[in-house]
Amino acid sequence: MDKSFRTSTADGAVVEFGLVRHALLAKVAAGLLRYEDICDAHPELLRAARNIGRSTGETCPVCHEVELVEVTYVFGARLPAGGTCPTSRAELLKLERREEPVQCYAVEVCVDCSFHHLVRKWTAGGRRSRKAQPTQQKKVSQ
Repeated sequence: MDKSFRTSTADGAVVEFGLVRHALLAKVAAGLLRYEDICDAHPELLRAARNIGRSTGETCPVCHEVELVEVTYVFGARLPAGGTCPTSRAELLKLERREEPVQCYAVEVCVDCSFHHLVRKWTAGGRRSRKAQPTQQKKVSQ
């Protein structure tokens, strides 16, 4: 996966959910959860994963058949109610630089068995653009 897409312009914390994922998979391995309990990705998430998901380079930890893909969702004011999925680093940066704050979520998905997990979340945007202040002209006394 293109590691540069993983970085962002987030001013605050980027929350990673790797430990939660590890605990979830440990519960499945111990028989405390069934595969069906964690392989239930929403059809729209699967559609986004198939069409615009970015390869992670990691095989699915559940089915061990296909490579996981990552989908990023961005939610905020004046964006669709279901969020938007940037397809490129440039598009994500444009959304992150908006004047209104945005919430960003990266989700890993297996398009074969429907496993999905929130990888990270972060807040970006909310910066007011700095407009050039008009310079005051000084009157010259004659």
